[in-house]
Amino acid sequence: MSSSVFPIGWLPVWRRNFLVWKKLALPSILGNLADPLIYMLGLGYGLGAMLPTVEGQPYINFLAAGTVCASTMNAATFEALYSAFSRMHVQKTWDAILNTPLGLADVVAGELFWAATKSLFSGAAILLVIAVLGLTHGPMLLWALPAIVLTGLAFAGLGLIWNALAPSYDFFMYYFTLFITPMTLISGVFFPTDQLPGWLAAIGGWLPLAQGVALIRPLLAGQVPENALIHIMALLVTAGVAFAIALQLTRRRLLK
Repeated sequence: MSSSVFPIGWLPVWRRNFLVWKKLALPSILGNLADPLIYMLGLGYGLGAMLPTVEGQPYINFLAAGTVCASTMNAATFEALYSAFSRMHVQKTWDAILNTPLGLADVVAGELFWAATKSLFSGAAILLVIAVLGLTHGPMLLWALPAIVLTGLAFAGLGLIWNALAPSYDFFMYYFTLFITPMTLISGVFFPTDQLPGWLAAIGGWLPLAQGVALIRPLLAGQVPENALIHIMALLVTAGVAFAIALQLTRRRLLK
């Protein structure tokens, strides 16, 4: 179960997951679209009709960008938790892969990049719907795609940490209840963070979801994000550190 320092063999793991997913690609994408679209259209047109403009744009435009980020986060998180846990613990797919020349770092990195890819599929599908609805402005929209990937990588890494710690599926609910849901509410997805108490807004501003929102929302409005390099580096550092921690915790779990 040895693993190389540089997980250069992650691509076969990624490809294996892609080939399995491809068999049910359309239902998977539609499933990822349903929940965020209900929130965006229901709140955007329903609640938005009662609100003035938010940060200089209609509320549905404001919410659309937040929905892209939240969907990206959720897609990466679900893949890094439920699907990865199934392959690791239930189906024993990881055990089979580790009997090949690939190492544990290759497996965990493959899961990381695959979860980020799933988040890209989800985010890109919502971007397409947003573009069709006319809620974007100009070609800056395309720059949201790499921002989606970065956000997905960060949450994939964080999810893999909990995947290495959780003894069963039931424990994933703690992750969503104590981390994902509160972060969604204080990271600027549904309303500007300046509506929050100062200390809470400060906490929200440091969270990875807020970094994705800070990149994607201006891009959908046809603007260049402020402090873009800082947000990009924050997401990259989160993904890198989370991957390193997840790898160590996974190695410790599998060697017990």
